[in-house]
Amino acid sequence: MVEAALSTMTEIRWHARAGQGAVTAAKITAEAALAQGMHFQAFPEYGPERTGAPIQAFTRLANEPIRIHSNVETPEVVAVLDPTLLGMVDVTHGMPDDGIIIVNTDTDPAAIRATGDVNGGQLYTIDASAIALETIGRPMPNTPMLGALVRATGLLDLDNLLDDLRKTFSKKFSDKIVQGNVDAVSRAYDEVISE
Repeated sequence: MVEAALSTMTEIRWHARAGQGAVTAAKITAEAALAQGMHFQAFPEYGPERTGAPIQAFTRLANEPIRIHSNVETPEVVAVLDPTLLGMVDVTHGMPDDGIIIVNTDTDPAAIRATGDVNGGQLYTIDASAIALETIGRPMPNTPMLGALVRATGLLDLDNLLDDLRKTFSKKFSDKIVQGNVDAVSRAYDEVISE
């Protein structure tokens, strides 16, 4: 589904709470796509600017220049960094029936599906917060969600993403934090569960 969509454009919508790193995840995804020769857009939509408020971020990837400049309304991929948003926000709004949903949760896809909060699409789950706590020392789900995204969609090459993550994070973080984030992405890539 996604590879065929990339011949035109693939849109990703990130749902999170402010402070969980969704904007950073959207940007890292875009930068990794650039390293693979793709065109991209990455941008946030903020509501109330306070930690914990629901936010959205968006990423567009294409093999040709992107000529639209609006929020993502029909995402092929939805990444949910905070599972408490599932009951509050229609995260699948506008997503086609064959879309991909990735949720940060410690429950399996069948349990999420049983709640009725996620309709349609192919559902993946990953305990990104726990992975981040174990590898980075903080329950920051954004980088593990990148690993799950790469595995679920095949949009990006994992090694390219990890290289870009190292370059970007080494400018502002210690080697220990950079390696923790690399480990978080790699673990999530291996541990993501599909239905």
